[in-house]
Amino acid sequence: QRTDLDFDIDGIVYKINDFSLQKRLGNVANAPRWAIAHKFSSNKATSEILDIDIQIGRTGALTPVAKIKPINIGGVIVSNATLHNEDEIFRKDIRVGDTVTVERAGDVIPHILSVDLKKRSKKSLKFIFPTKCPSCNSKTIKEFNLTTKKKDAVRRCSSEGYFCEKISIEKLKHFVSKDAFNIDGFGKKIVESFWKLKFIKLPQDIFQLD
Repeated sequence: QRTDLDFDIDGIVYKINDFSLQKRLGNVANAPRWAIAHKFSSNKATSEILDIDIQIGRTGALTPVAKIKPINIGGVIVSNATLHNEDEIFRKDIRVGDTVTVERAGDVIPHILSVDLKKRSKKSLKFIFPTKCPSCNSKTIKEFNLTTKKKDAVRRCSSEGYFCEKISIEKLKHFVSKDAFNIDGFGKKIVESFWKLKFIKLPQDIFQLD
């Protein structure tokens, strides 16, 4: 009956419908003995990977994102799915053109669950993660984690300061966001537009960009 409801739910809670029995059963720590939560399995669908795009965050992290044929998963049209990191692509052997099962983790974030190897083309090629930043061409590295004594799963752009255009734009987006200065009306699109103006020659009597 989940799909027939007028609102979205991701689970259900079963309760003892008797106050006297609830009192007798009591609680453990901060959870009641008279109720239990049941989480539904995430919605899944099958699609095809059209391309793998590399997104660069403000910390320089390179995040692979799969561009897939648009599909309906739980009432939401999905055209992108996160691939997490380089190790995840290697572990699941994800390639462009693959037929994959897409799941909305927690009914929110779409990600690739598995690859249907039977439908893979013989001409399929392994995806090579970039060793150079797609934005500034700097070397990409995996930093050594002093806590785990291992290299991080995330590969990052090694450029410093504001040399990398993508990192600079993402830093500015964070600066004006709700998590930072919370500048009302100053959104992501405006940041991108201002950055483009930096490379456009305008009359000096209007304003000057340094």
